[in-house]
Amino acid sequence: MSGNGNSAMLVCSNTYEDIYGNYQNVADKEIVSQHFGEFSQALVNEISTKVEENMLESGDKKGTVKKMFSVLVEGLQNIRIHGEKDKEGNQTSFMIIGRDEDEYLVTFGNLIKQDFSETLDERLKDLNDLDEAEVKSLYMDVLTNGIISNKGGAGLGFITMVMKSKNKLKYNVAPIDNDLACFSVEVKIDRVKKKE
Repeated sequence: MSGNGNSAMLVCSNTYEDIYGNYQNVADKEIVSQHFGEFSQALVNEISTKVEENMLESGDKKGTVKKMFSVLVEGLQNIRIHGEKDKEGNQTSFMIIGRDEDEYLVTFGNLIKQDFSETLDERLKDLNDLDEAEVKSLYMDVLTNGIISNKGGAGLGFITMVMKSKNKLKYNVAPIDNDLACFSVEVKIDRVKKKE
């Protein structure tokens, strides 16, 4: 039994370390914030506040900060509400924010049920195929007409991320075993800085 928890932790940990290393070494990004483990509501609030303060100090315009705040809240709440637990009851998950002069890259990762991965892949592919107007229309449609998933969401978090960032989502599913996979999604937020 304990193998499942360890393998879930290992696959998610490897995914996290690969992304972290890629941000620093390949994409030449400064790491703004990162966390590996569970996310309490208090931690979500703390991360959101610290990132917002850091962005304002770095000269980002309020509009960019608002986009980041929306993406962060959606991503972290997605993890808290929809992230699966391993056999030991751990909700293994992570978040990394990297930036350079032009952009922020925000990656969220969590466990999902292996049998949900195909549905998720289809939904995100369809979402990435939409243009800006179609994303807004889908957002209003889901808000008005309600619930698709059994936990109360209809992919609204992902739709909000695309709508706010105005960028496509990059995502990956790393299978762990027959039951679980490690899902990660990256959102790009273009930087707009205040004039000096």
